[in-house]
Amino acid sequence: MKDEWLGKRVVILGLARQGTALAQYLVSRGARVAVSDAKSEEQLADALAALSNLPIEYALGGHPPTLLNGADLLCLSGGVPAGVPLAQEARSRGVPVSNDSQIFLDAAPCRVVGITGSAGKTTTTTLTGKMIGASGRATWVGGNIGNPLIADLDRMAVGDIAVMELSSFQLEIMTTSPQVAGVLNITPNHLDRHGTMDVYIEAKSQILRHQPADAIAVLGRDDDNARALESVAPGQVWWFSAKEEVGVGAFIREGTVCLRDGQQERTVCAVSDIRLRGAHNVLNVLAASALAGAVGAAPEAMGEAIVNFAGVPHRLELVRELNGVKWYNDSIATAPERVVAALNSFAEPIVLLAGGRDKKLPWDEFARAARQRTKTVIAFGEAADLIERAAEVENEKVEGRAYKARPKLIRVVKRRRMADAVQKAAEIAEAGDVVLLSPGGTSFDEFKDFEERGQRFREMVSEL
Repeated sequence: MKDEWLGKRVVILGLARQGTALAQYLVSRGARVAVSDAKSEEQLADALAALSNLPIEYALGGHPPTLLNGADLLCLSGGVPAGVPLAQEARSRGVPVSNDSQIFLDAAPCRVVGITGSAGKTTTTTLTGKMIGASGRATWVGGNIGNPLIADLDRMAVGDIAVMELSSFQLEIMTTSPQVAGVLNITPNHLDRHGTMDVYIEAKSQILRHQPADAIAVLGRDDDNARALESVAPGQVWWFSAKEEVGVGAFIREGTVCLRDGQQERTVCAVSDIRLRGAHNVLNVLAASALAGAVGAAPEAMGEAIVNFAGVPHRLELVRELNGVKWYNDSIATAPERVVAALNSFAEPIVLLAGGRDKKLPWDEFARAARQRTKTVIAFGEAADLIERAAEVENEKVEGRAYKARPKLIRVVKRRRMADAVQKAAEIAEAGDVVLLSPGGTSFDEFKDFEERGQRFREMVSEL
């Protein structure tokens, strides 16, 4: 209802893409909007320019409690922790706390497919959208993927499909779930913010907890934590698995991706048609097949989308081949587990660039994979010492065991910044090698986000 927001005072905390889109939407509905951001006016120049013609109150450089005077709602942008003091103050005053994703789900005129997981969200969301679009449905793709869907709300129609990536940061405060909700996997991530795995899993589970009884949950059967959420889903459960056939959902049989919708089984494509590297991307394709199948996408169209899908930027993206060395950008890998998946996607010798800012995640599995799969690890940024120590521990373990021949050890070289790491990689990589940027940490020690880090990597490699 267009009058729902008329005259209401809404405070938006965080003026990134989500905050900007939400401010524009609420002002167009007659709300009285106040925006607060810890950054300065200079740092927010682009966002402020986009809102310059709108009647918005600003509080920059901090979040004064007086913002909540007379407030009807506080909305948090995705990067703002749910426990910030202003959010705690809002709850103590009885002011509800929400976000743009919640508001979008409550207002969307069409069916929404929501997707979350610790890894693979963006690839799966993008591919799901392409599958549904190839079936002839008007499809809107966005959310945490970078395009706030609330900006497209006025152009959506009842028969459309919206495909929405949702992060744990968004989900932890939401009380509405999409009609079709996918949980790809839940592995250690963002523990610097959530604190424990139990809290993190609880945040992810919100994508299912508020579904209606006629909804569909799509769960990764090969992941213990995702599979366990079957007990949370109030409606029908579809599965996807690379290891076993499932009653309803997507699976592999004899090199073929198959889809069962509860009534019939159809072929989607051959596994060999998948252009994306790595076993983890086969799972992403299976997840997208189940999600698109759950809203009636035609398997033939889904197969066509898979064959034509070369991937998403910053995800095992081939940047350049120079002197026989292939350079790959996997800047999205902000957890050690994602680096392991990337390493397992290559048969070639690997020079690995890893580092950034640690998220208080374990690095032991990373070290095991690095010992087996890399020629050299070039550690950079704040996490360089942590990576070096994890490698030392792994080396000490294998040196203490009985081997007929000397065991392979991890070779670690440290550099302060990513640019220095790229230069070192160029010095040591040989024809036939892969140089892989797959950091395992966030970008915030040197860059504003993983996209900026990946773009700078592209530029550095192109200049070699």
